[in-house]
Amino acid sequence: MSSSEKQGVLHVYDDIEEMDNHLPNWWLFLLWGSIVFGAGYWYYYHVGEMGSSSVAVYKAEAEAFEKKMAAQQPDSDLALGLLAKNPEMVAQGKEAFMQTCAACHGPQAQGTIGPNLTDNAWLHGGKPMDIHKVVSEGVVAKGMPAWGRTLGAERVRSIVAYVLTIKNTNVPGKPPQGEPEQ
Repeated sequence: MSSSEKQGVLHVYDDIEEMDNHLPNWWLFLLWGSIVFGAGYWYYYHVGEMGSSSVAVYKAEAEAFEKKMAAQQPDSDLALGLLAKNPEMVAQGKEAFMQTCAACHGPQAQGTIGPNLTDNAWLHGGKPMDIHKVVSEGVVAKGMPAWGRTLGAERVRSIVAYVLTIKNTNVPGKPPQGEPEQ
């Protein structure tokens, strides 16, 4: 073999010389390996849906982070919001609400002596920590007793979780009182 055959064939087009060389084997191996890997990846994650997508992994990690942060601060807007998504905690809160709060707020929280808790207007703020403060410390001037010492922190949190789930359901009852929540 001559040296020109090893390097490839010389082509001349418009006075431009060009060699037709073969690609190195290592480069071809990487090319075909990448194509095979890409096809397998596509099938595994997108067609067969055997693996978790990056969006699903992100959502799971974000939820785990929120739970971790909520555990570090059990009385925070984030923690109380997460408790409102827990059906068991909401059921406990509803039971405690019926025993302690329904006398003044009504069995559907529609408001009798106390305000309607199902609308979007709140006398002392509608954020989770505002509601927690009212339930826990009470509002003596308005006749709302402080339930924190009587019920304990866990039952107060469960009542707040329940109230957060019925907020903005607009059960007919007492007209809105206080400022509308944005």
